[in-house]
Amino acid sequence: MLRIVAVTGMPGAGKSTAAQSLVKMGWTRVVMGDVIRAETKRRGLEPNARNTGEVMRLLRQDRGDAAVAELCLDAISGAGSETVVVDGIRSMAEVEAFRKSASVMLVAVHASPARRFELLRERGRSDDPLTREMFQERDQRELDVGIGRAIALADETVSNQHNTPEKLAAEMAKVVERWMKDASA
Repeated sequence: MLRIVAVTGMPGAGKSTAAQSLVKMGWTRVVMGDVIRAETKRRGLEPNARNTGEVMRLLRQDRGDAAVAELCLDAISGAGSETVVVDGIRSMAEVEAFRKSASVMLVAVHASPARRFELLRERGRSDDPLTREMFQERDQRELDVGIGRAIALADETVSNQHNTPEKLAAEMAKVVERWMKDASA
């Protein structure tokens, strides 16, 4: 049976760090943002914050709220893994798309806006916001597609407010190990 840990959280909260902890345990990782960045490039656009946000919006407008999850399902089926961590859930429609073919646990990673802005500036990816205004616009775009509901309805929440990457990874691993143990009992 396919098991998916779906990781949600606002931009910069630490989703990727949490997801990477599962990769170290042998899980396959699928990054929803990579699907959007690839689609942005496919359309001949620079994968910056504005363009990736627009492509994300257009995918959902054209193909429905679960569009990105449906694109990820192809990568998941191609991976042939029984344990997959999906990094970057933005709506409950995406979670429901995954639940059609897997047992899914939704985990929210939380950090304050100030902490997230700091982490994004340190990360320095091409689509990360450069200014506080861009950061707030990105947060609003994420909230507009339903990420707040996904965070609120998460099965588990882990905090990255005061954690080191190692502590966040350990906390995530504990949550998932408990879920796997409970699911097999």
